[in-house]
Amino acid sequence: MLLSLLLLIPFLGALALILWPGSPSSARLRDVSIVLLVVQCLASFALLLPFDAADAGLQLVEQARWVHAIGLDYALALDGLSLPLVLMNGVLCLVAAIASRTIENRPRVYFALLLVISGAVNGAFLAQNLLLFFLFYELELIPLWMLIAVWGGANRAYAATKFLIVTAVSGVLILGAFLGIALVTGTMDFSLRPILSGELGMTAQLLLMGALLIGFGIKIPLFPFHTWLPDAHTEASTPVSVLLAGVLLKLGTYGLLRFCLGLFPDAWQVAAPWLAGWAAISVLYGSLAAIAQTDMKRMVAYSSVGHMGYVLLAAAAATPLGLMGALFQMVSHGLISGVLFLVVGVVYAQTGTRDLNVLRGLLNPQRGLPLTGSLMIIGVMASAGIPGMAGFISEFLIFRGSLQPFPLATLLSMVGSGLTAVYFLLLVNRAFFGRLAIAPGEVVNPRILNRVALR
Repeated sequence: MLLSLLLLIPFLGALALILWPGSPSSARLRDVSIVLLVVQCLASFALLLPFDAADAGLQLVEQARWVHAIGLDYALALDGLSLPLVLMNGVLCLVAAIASRTIENRPRVYFALLLVISGAVNGAFLAQNLLLFFLFYELELIPLWMLIAVWGGANRAYAATKFLIVTAVSGVLILGAFLGIALVTGTMDFSLRPILSGELGMTAQLLLMGALLIGFGIKIPLFPFHTWLPDAHTEASTPVSVLLAGVLLKLGTYGLLRFCLGLFPDAWQVAAPWLAGWAAISVLYGSLAAIAQTDMKRMVAYSSVGHMGYVLLAAAAATPLGLMGALFQMVSHGLISGVLFLVVGVVYAQTGTRDLNVLRGLLNPQRGLPLTGSLMIIGVMASAGIPGMAGFISEFLIFRGSLQPFPLATLLSMVGSGLTAVYFLLLVNRAFFGRLAIAPGEVVNPRILNRVALR
């Protein structure tokens, strides 16, 4: 019942906000949402008490027949892959609600959508039925689209529509692969179990796994399916960017490990060398694209493309050390990117711009943002993999676990890791060092941005 509680709290909370009589204030709605998410977060961490870390199998299994005629059953369970992601979802959804201080436009709907996303992500991480996973996977799509389209920036309509169309294609491919499994195996059993070569030919396995790879590759996102991400991040509000980078992208990497590798172990071994090359390309592209950015938010967004490539590299190697590093990378990236987007949001709120050609000297202790700058420096150090920080641990485990099976792809990914330090050093050097260009609290007039940049 504890796993079901992680669904009931946010879903029933969202329903309560929508049905709340009268016209409650934005502050009241935010406070209630925070209380609900605190309860959900505590319930998530309560899972640590009965969870046995020495047991590699499924734990706390909850199962009941639902629409059994089509293979859709209510089946939830927890294991070492899903537990850290559920915990991270609880923390970051709470952080997003706390950071939503300025929501005055339709606050009832806004906070209800945050709660729905939180519950849907929990359901996706816990689902042990393919169709049930798909329902939760798609359930977060419309709420996130609305959060961008209604509470986003000036070009929110374009960014939200692009996000909706591209990620809808992801869902179609994933559902098609799941239904294809039922079609070619001749069974309506959608429970999670490996599809072995004795049941299904290698060609059919590769086609079905390829559909899942592209579907989850869009969500992660991997090159060349990444184009929706920078636009979505740029136009999304800061709390939504925290959710998008910290939690929702992990649905793609989770699906990569749980379904692509888990359902098709034989086909995965055949495709692994190509996947390692894809990972290296995605890492290098994300890093080089980030170097070319002048918008702080777009730079952090492109960094996610590169950092998620490490997960694909580790999954391609499929060594115990590499898979441990992949899980650590998913959690560490979620927390680090959350910090980075929060700091970028503070800079934008205080200065009115994210343009690195304009911002300078924000570490100024008298008129700048010294605390914000210090947090940014810590965040970029962690993201760049400085020894002793979370980013270093995850990248070291991934590279160590992937070096022997795929030395070239691993070395290229190491180059991408070095480029991470380059673009984040550019960000910190331009925005936080040098002579102060724009003091916090000043209103930036777009017509004088170029003039300010040339001072």
